[in-house]
Amino acid sequence: MVILQIMRKIKLLIEYDGTACQGWQIQKDGVTIQGILEDRIRKITGEHSRVTGAGRTDAGVHALGQVATFRTEGGLDPETIKKALNAVLPQDIRVLDASETGSSFNPKDDAVRKSYFYIIVNQRISSAFLYRYSWIVQQQLELNSMIEASQVLIGRHDFSSFMGIGSSIKDPVREIFSLNIDKLDEIDFMTASLKSNFIRIRIEANGFLRHMVRNIVGTLVEIGRGRVPASRMKEILASCDRRLAGPTAPAQGLFLERIEY
Repeated sequence: MVILQIMRKIKLLIEYDGTACQGWQIQKDGVTIQGILEDRIRKITGEHSRVTGAGRTDAGVHALGQVATFRTEGGLDPETIKKALNAVLPQDIRVLDASETGSSFNPKDDAVRKSYFYIIVNQRISSAFLYRYSWIVQQQLELNSMIEASQVLIGRHDFSSFMGIGSSIKDPVREIFSLNIDKLDEIDFMTASLKSNFIRIRIEANGFLRHMVRNIVGTLVEIGRGRVPASRMKEILASCDRRLAGPTAPAQGLFLERIEY
């Protein structure tokens, strides 16, 4: 008698500190989140399963709510898979949830909203615990100018001006639903409250181009420094020319916050 093995698709909700990895996507050289997950899944299932993520975070970028899937013929239930993965994964990668999903579900293509936030520490000296998770900008930034410029980006636009050089994306049109810039005086950390001059830039959209958030943040910081007038953001966006926008902000301040389906 032949026993047919049913191929199942498992959906994972993952958080990770991206400091030690060369981003999400597997590369020829370097440790990646995708590569680590595939290796650990093979160890607990005995299968070589491709892990598909909802977004390819860059080297050094963190995630609070990355979504990924893999297929398996094994009989382990999702809760057992979650516990087994957390037992063999490095401490900077955690599986928050695991569930079985339909075979047609695609974590990237089925996403309707994604949100990222970026943390800036706007002062000369900051806590020793923040350099891994923020961009320390010593020059005082003019917040109102940054807010004024950011509103130009809300809506459906061609974001080629903020797309990473060398990207192979054919359609650079995305829709930003909201872009909020907030000043915070403190951030909770462990059982302490770290006090500083924080700026949080949060962007929610239907999708993002390579380096899009970091390039937007870099441009907004140039405006906050007074090097570029806020009124020029409209011209930068309309030009579809990456050379007119600001520099790419450092990776460590960026967090993939949430993905909605």
